[in-house]
Amino acid sequence: MGAYKYMEELYKKKQSDLMRFLLRVRCWQFRQLATVHRASRPTRPDKARRLGYKNKQGVCIYRTRVKRGGRKKPVAKGICYGKPKTAGVNQLKFQRSIQSVAEERVGRACGGLRVLNSYWVGQDAVYKYYEVICVDPAHKAVRRDPRINWICEAVHKHRELRGLTSAGRKNRGIGKGHRYAKVIGSSRRANWKRRNTLSLRRYR
Repeated sequence: MGAYKYMEELYKKKQSDLMRFLLRVRCWQFRQLATVHRASRPTRPDKARRLGYKNKQGVCIYRTRVKRGGRKKPVAKGICYGKPKTAGVNQLKFQRSIQSVAEERVGRACGGLRVLNSYWVGQDAVYKYYEVICVDPAHKAVRRDPRINWICEAVHKHRELRGLTSAGRKNRGIGKGHRYAKVIGSSRRANWKRRNTLSLRRYR
């Protein structure tokens, strides 16, 4: 086994003494830093490389934190006007994962970069910490590399805001195979609408 494989196996045992100590110290360090900040290197190089990271010019890592737990409704004094259905304040859950929120925040903070992927690096009682792999689409080292220059096309601007990253696609319920036949064509609703709309073209 290579070094990366050993690291991968370590992360599968997060409750071991070693990992508990490491994660506790790292979380303490991350808490002292800004909400979104550039990391000089990936905390988990094995995971970052599996998700497309390369230690080369034009590819960088940003670390961010997102508050854990559900998403409380932001209403003054907890008063929701209208029907009883809309009266909930506390036990509401956000439709997307915390990881996709982390990607979104980094994408907004670094508008000129493209979000490639992200991974978990730690959590404490209040926050979850993620590292986001970003790519500079204007850098020549990226534009000349045929394995990554697909991300330079304009259609990939702000992938993370449109649910096109790995974390975003999970939240949209999109996958391959017979289980996902009903979400072909972007979403369940779009799929249903397409199949149930009578289209009478002018020249048919």
